[in-house]
Amino acid sequence: MDKTQVHLWSLDLRLAGSLAAGLEKILSPAERSRAEKFKFAEHRTKYIAAHGALRQILAAYLEIDPSAVEFTEGPHGKPDLISTSRPLPLRFNLSHSHDAALIAVTRGRQLGVDVEHIKRDFAWPEIAERFFSAAEVAKLRHVAPELQQRAFFVCWTRKEAYIKAKGGGLSIPLQDFEVSLAPGEPPALLVHRDDPEEVNRWRLAEIEVGPDYAAALSVEGRDWNLRSFRWQGTSPLTTSRK
Repeated sequence: MDKTQVHLWSLDLRLAGSLAAGLEKILSPAERSRAEKFKFAEHRTKYIAAHGALRQILAAYLEIDPSAVEFTEGPHGKPDLISTSRPLPLRFNLSHSHDAALIAVTRGRQLGVDVEHIKRDFAWPEIAERFFSAAEVAKLRHVAPELQQRAFFVCWTRKEAYIKAKGGGLSIPLQDFEVSLAPGEPPALLVHRDDPEEVNRWRLAEIEVGPDYAAALSVEGRDWNLRSFRWQGTSPLTTSRK
């Protein structure tokens, strides 16, 4: 894979959960410790499945054993791989919500991915008023009432994908930049108040996961092509492409 390619792996955590016992063996002691802290067994199993699959996928690109994959964290907690000798470092990002997980992988450029389960009883209007820009809130109000909840999650995932790609975490105020959100509007970073050139540095993509999910991908640069794969519990070298 060269830097013009972005690979997106989708996981169904309901199926991956049956593989958790085997995947747990390839996790690091720190990952196993985090898994044990989950109160409910279902959440623990999904964490193990998502992070075990991540190790399998990254190991296939790196051509090493999954248990040998080593991670580090940026100043705001974004996970990264320990540097390798390859000229184009492998970059990745993981997101999981409810029964779905997405893993994005590329070389030589930053990226972020976010997936959210659309919760029907979620108090999204209050969250939008608190975290979205004034322009985004105004656009959301003009969306047809029956489409507003999905538009909220579309906006949220696009903003989350961008800040995850940047690696800034909560240090990047969500109100300081704007993304598209209206139904049928192409995914895009529209405005960045602190650095207007950011609009040209990043390209966003909407990811189809299912009717009960919203998902987005943000990748540095515009000269890249997306390929989608489905992880099926075996080595990605033998998994089938969508």
